[in-house]
Amino acid sequence: LFVLLGSLMFPVTYFNVSKDLALQHLIVEWDVDKTAHDAELAMSFEIQVHRADEATVWTDFHNVTLNKSGKPLHWIWDSDLPLECMSHSVRIRSKAEASKIWSQWSPWETVLGLDASDNYGPKIFPEEKVIEEGLGITLCCIGRKGQIIKEFFLSDSDVNYFNKTNRQIGLLTAKNVTLRGASQPVSVFCKEPCSEEPCYAHAVFFVGRPPDTPGDFSCQTRNMTTVTCTWNQGRDTYLYGCHSSKHTLFDEFSQNLVPCTVSCSEQSSQCSCSWDIGQQRIYNITLTVENALGRKTATEAFDVTHRIYPLPPFQLWEECTDTEIKLHWNHQNKGIELFCQTEVFQPNGKAELYNGSDTQLHHTSITLGGRQPFTKYTARVRCGAAKNFWRWSEWSKAQTIRTKEAAPSGKVDIWREITPVLRGRNVTLFWKEEPGFRANARSISYEITWEKVEDSSKAECISLSSAYNSTRIFIDNHPYRITIMAKNNVNSSLPSILIIPGATGTEKMLNDSELKEEKVNGTEDGILISWEPRHTYDSYVIDWCSFPMSQPCDLQWERFGPNTSSALINSAAFVPGVRYNFRVYGSTANRASLLEKKTGFLKEQPPEFCTEVKNIELSNHAVTLFWDPCPTNKTDCGFLRGYCIYVSPVQEDCNLKGSIKHVHSDGSVLCKYTIENPEERRYTVKHLTSNTKYKLAVVAYTGGGEFPELNFMYIDTPLD
Repeated sequence: LFVLLGSLMFPVTYFNVSKDLALQHLIVEWDVDKTAHDAELAMSFEIQVHRADEATVWTDFHNVTLNKSGKPLHWIWDSDLPLECMSHSVRIRSKAEASKIWSQWSPWETVLGLDASDNYGPKIFPEEKVIEEGLGITLCCIGRKGQIIKEFFLSDSDVNYFNKTNRQIGLLTAKNVTLRGASQPVSVFCKEPCSEEPCYAHAVFFVGRPPDTPGDFSCQTRNMTTVTCTWNQGRDTYLYGCHSSKHTLFDEFSQNLVPCTVSCSEQSSQCSCSWDIGQQRIYNITLTVENALGRKTATEAFDVTHRIYPLPPFQLWEECTDTEIKLHWNHQNKGIELFCQTEVFQPNGKAELYNGSDTQLHHTSITLGGRQPFTKYTARVRCGAAKNFWRWSEWSKAQTIRTKEAAPSGKVDIWREITPVLRGRNVTLFWKEEPGFRANARSISYEITWEKVEDSSKAECISLSSAYNSTRIFIDNHPYRITIMAKNNVNSSLPSILIIPGATGTEKMLNDSELKEEKVNGTEDGILISWEPRHTYDSYVIDWCSFPMSQPCDLQWERFGPNTSSALINSAAFVPGVRYNFRVYGSTANRASLLEKKTGFLKEQPPEFCTEVKNIELSNHAVTLFWDPCPTNKTDCGFLRGYCIYVSPVQEDCNLKGSIKHVHSDGSVLCKYTIENPEERRYTVKHLTSNTKYKLAVVAYTGGGEFPELNFMYIDTPLD
């Protein structure tokens, strides 16, 4: 039976075409004989659409397996041209898939367009439309009865389009339309060949984008009373007002729309929606974003008790000692157990995190030990749900806290410079805070006490503010004990002691002039000082002046342990070409003795003077040069190492036996002799040619090089 039915034709027995102007669809409905339904035949249908006044025919095939329900079949055709613009005709034919024979075509079924505008003037279709960027649009303008469309154009010259006019129905097609500015539609105009107001028509279309899929869709509660969902709506759609995207939230669990009003920020593209949750705890939310060009969704399923985003703590206050802070705060989250974290910023900006050990409903605190006295700290707190933690709250407002004052910690390092005067000595005292010293208060002063070692009953004392780091006192020739302490409103630091030996007897100090000054060399990193270690000292001290040419010279010093025998001294004040003098002391039981003296440069520079020849002794083949010693103040830019003698005949290059050739800056070749003894004051140049004019120059040199200029003198050797 199936084979027999399959070889038969089943022409369309019912055929109807209608139009949906809102969606611009042609809706085709048809049916075949009940026998085909009962046999549940697989059938093919060929459908053709023809538009009036156009030769084009659209063809589509629709394959379907019939069923016994006997319901008519449907097919929808989307028109790229508004259906009002032209009449559209549809026809259909059929065949069983097992057969090769098609039925006859049905008659054309026509859906009429508007032959003429029945309005006051011409009419444009569509009147208003939204299209997606990059796509196109076709519009028509229908003239009044007896009229033709003379002009049909767009207001925007940036849009490419073509049109058909000079007939009752004008057509205009724009392709690849790009986005316009905010809320700027494209205007369309058409005109009949007359000039009165009824001869014109106007319409608009908008260019935009479909919505993006909502990003970062998330829902949370801050108080277990209200739920807020947030999301990012993505790119600008360029559609606004009645064409803007519509957002709806639907709860799949309760099968109800969520009763909330969506608000979106124009600046950040962030959207949110809040509602009261009542007793419901489980949600499965579908967010739908829709505009005329598309529809996107995002889902979020959650338990409200697992989505607590607490409000930040508030009303922070503290209780302090000099080394401990107890920080308190209140909560705004009624009935929610919270676990809190405290961030403390040190004065250097380094942050430390501390987790609270208990959970509280309304008020809590944390004790922060190990603080420094009189130090400013900044603290802030955030909290999360103690059960089913999801995320931290925002940080609270920062609380600035200063710990209480305490006695100064550490000691003050003290040093001295002793100058003998009539009936005693002037002692200039210098001090600086040792590494790790802390004032531990708003202000400190320095208390200096000096007393004879043998008689402490006549101690003298002065107090100086923190603005001072040196002072001068007078003592007689007896040994003295000098003590310095830093003092604040709470207490004093540990004392630092310096013993000044007596100026006579067995405690007489070694005089500076009795020690030979040793030269030292500088490096890129500083000036290296080394000394012979002595087992009798418990420490060593090196002092020097940062500005040796100035008064005061800014005396500096450094201390070193008993097992140290060298040190690299560096200072931002060190500059090339300046001589620095260093003294090395050994110290035991706070008594310092001068051990060695050093002098050197960070980097030597050439001499700053030109050596002048004061006398010569001339013969036929030799000349002896004499010069004065270098001025001391002119060689302080480097250690004088010796002299260089330059000789050359005036008329030719030099080539004397025992010399080294040297090319002068003017290109001439000179003979060079180097004297490596800085004490030398004479030199004889031999092997000269008689009856010849020579030029000669003497320059000093240091470890930094020679004096840069040659000041020549001229001689004439006698005739043999």
